[in-house]
Amino acid sequence: MRTGGRPPRITIEQIERAGRATGLDGLTVQGVADTLGVTPAALYRHVDGRIGLETLVGESLLAELRIPDDPGDDTAGQLLRFALALRGFCLEHRGMAAYLQTLFPRGESGAALLAAEIDALGRRGYPPHLGSVLASSVAGLAVGRAAVEELHSIRLEESPALARLAVRARELHDQVTAAPPGLPEITMEDYFRMIMTACIRGLLAEVRPDRSVAETMAALGVDPTGGR
Repeated sequence: MRTGGRPPRITIEQIERAGRATGLDGLTVQGVADTLGVTPAALYRHVDGRIGLETLVGESLLAELRIPDDPGDDTAGQLLRFALALRGFCLEHRGMAAYLQTLFPRGESGAALLAAEIDALGRRGYPPHLGSVLASSVAGLAVGRAAVEELHSIRLEESPALARLAVRARELHDQVTAAPPGLPEITMEDYFRMIMTACIRGLLAEVRPDRSVAETMAALGVDPTGGR
């Protein structure tokens, strides 16, 4: 760290680049300050502490996520594409799942991502309020699953003993479930696709353009009057 003399000037762009290089999972104000050769106080002139730094980096990364809208996809296909893209992006950028789970959207990039999906659903007949229900629900499920996978991956990397135990866990699972011989192995992505397809079909069965908000809430087990 630089000491003495006039402190170097830094820009928000430099902070963003240093933060991205560090990654969301290891991001700290002190770490970025050390990378830039400044004191943490220099960063506080540009970002609102740890949360501000995290938001700067997280929104910068989210700005790169684009989810194509294929006119050939029906609503279920579009939502599955959305879910797969979110999961893949979270697994590619460690710490992103926790970032999205903490607060979403918390910046312009996140808001633009959500708005784009709501627009895509609008082209399939869903008004914005119902599109928001669908997009937010699918996003929450996808990000939550990505967070579990990320944690599992990190713990296996950090613990050879746990990795060995995972083999035994699979054997026990097969015994409990009486898995038939020759049962095909599936990847984590295949499993995710299966589960999300089922969830999306369930959502679409109840969240329909021909229903009012109150009818939708009631169909999903929530009293729209709040018990009044």
